[in-house]
Amino acid sequence: PASAPLSEEQKARLAEIDRVYKGKQAEREIFLKQQLDAAYAAQNLDEAEKIKQQLANERARLEEEREAEKERVRRGNG
Repeated sequence: PASAPLSEEQKARLAEIDRVYKGKQAEREIFLKQQLDAAYAAQNLDEAEKIKQQLANERARLEEEREAEKERVRRGNG
């Protein structure tokens, strides 16, 4: 049941998922922010806007994946 307390193993797994996804997100943000800086430097505002949208999409996608993985662990399937 969802209300059962988490085991130490589950807690450790949830912390690991957070750590991994923070790393993934930081990696993507660094990459995309470099592209964004280059677009601004070239005064390519259309490209900059696309990159900002991609950045938002990546954040949302990674957050969704992270929560799905954590939910699997909470249910005992991870």
